[in-house]
Formats: sequence, structure tokens, C-alpha cells
Amino acid sequence: MEQRITLITLGVSDLARSKAFYEALGWRGQEVAETVFFQAGGLGLVLWSREKLAADCGLEPGPAYGFGGIALAHNVRSEAEVDALLAKVAEAGGTITKPAAVNEIGFYSSAFTDPDGHAWELAHNPGFPLAEDGTLTLPDFG
Repeated sequence: MEQRITLITLGVSDLARSKAFYEALGWRGQEVAETVFFQAGGLGLVLWSREKLAADCGLEPGPAYGFGGIALAHNVRSEAEVDALLAKVAEAGGTITKPAAVNEIGFYSSAFTDPDGHAWELAHNPGFPLAEDGTLTLPDFG
């Protein structure tokens, strides 16, 4: 298996509501066959019915809310950008679960959930610089 992720699909309970939430944050997507596709750098973020996604994976849907053991992250270029985006999240109907502050590791971060409870970290970490196109390259930790 090559070391890459091509698509991340979020199971949602109300496609229109979820699409509106991400669009309020500035994302632009395409809706095709009851599915919304967002180009997110070199991968795609997809919104699809929670029940259909579970069935497609051969699983039962399970509880709709609560921490599912995964968090998506969106890194930005400044602390001010974290604060501005966090305000947009609140306006768009997201839930701020961790206010922005310097974390125990030493960089500025916050967390929120989208209307379906999917967890996101929003951070400015100078140790993870972003290229002009938004691409993140992990540093050499060795």
C-alpha cells in the first residue's frame, strides 16, 4: 500500500446542512448523486449519508455523536487566522470544543466539531510550515 490518503468521507445526517456548514467556512464543492465532493489540496473530502457510508463499509451505523477516535486537522499560517476561522465555525453552527490557546506542545491550536460531531483541530504550528499551495510537509523528527 502506498503511503497516501486520497479521500476522507464523513458520514452526515443532513447533507444540505453539512454542505452549508462547510461552504460557510469558505469551502466550495460539487454535489453529485446525494454526495458532496470538496477538493482539499491533494485529497478529497466527501460528505455522504451516514447510513449509506456505514453500509458501504459493511458496518452498522452506530451512534451519531460522540468522539469516534479520529480528528481532522486544518493548519493555517498565523494565530490570527486560527481566531478568524474559529469565529466562522461558531457562526456556521459548529461547536467550539477547545478554545484557541497555546497548547502543551507549544503551538496555537483549538478544536471544534461540525454539525454531525466530526472533530477538527484548527492550528498554527510554525514547526509544520505550509507551502504556497497549502501543502504541509512534516519535518524530520530524527
